[in-house]
Amino acid sequence: MLTLEGLRITWPDFTLTADLTVPSGARVAIIGPSGAGKSTLLAAIAGFQPLGAGRILWDGRDLSPLPPGQRPISILFQDNNLFPHLTATQNVGLGLRPDLRLSPVEQDRVATALARVGLDGYGARKPGALSGGQQSRVALARVLLRARPLLLLDEPFSALGPALKAEMLALVRDIATESGATLLMVTHDPRDAERITDQTVLVADGHAAPPRPTAALFADPPPALRDYLGK
Repeated sequence: MLTLEGLRITWPDFTLTADLTVPSGARVAIIGPSGAGKSTLLAAIAGFQPLGAGRILWDGRDLSPLPPGQRPISILFQDNNLFPHLTATQNVGLGLRPDLRLSPVEQDRVATALARVGLDGYGARKPGALSGGQQSRVALARVLLRARPLLLLDEPFSALGPALKAEMLALVRDIATESGATLLMVTHDPRDAERITDQTVLVADGHAAPPRPTAALFADPPPALRDYLGK
């Protein structure tokens, strides 16, 4: 279970607060206006954004003092964070060993992860020889290989066309379900939230509200969400 306890993130002209709990294994969208603090909240959970106050707990353990690499978290950004000089296999292998000195068993795990995301036979290609969707799949394979219980998505598929984005979101949903990972996904698109998440956190007016069932939230949106949706 993920708990944000009395969280406060402060910038010179911006403050975001959060006090909420996300059950283990939940799939949660984070939605709200541009500049509301959605990505900032995700960065704080991952350890890239310092806290002004409060704690971040995972199954009762305080993650707040830990650097990003020691948190039980994998995160996907929009740019996929692939190294252009490395092959798909090497980019995925970084999820196991930064020095890429993989044992035969680890090499098999990399190949299995690539096959799971539909890239069997693409391991020798570098990012420049892959389409945008294929690059997203490489990044997702690396996340799959790391097998962390918390998966954070900061709009990694926003540059893809509607059909390909829907395909990638379905793949993420399936992988999260298979692994039991807790998924937090920043999105601007309510259709993405409705497609793969069961709960949604609204970030607006300096506050991240506790998660509500996605269908119920969009069926009867509060004023801040109604304004954002243009209803």
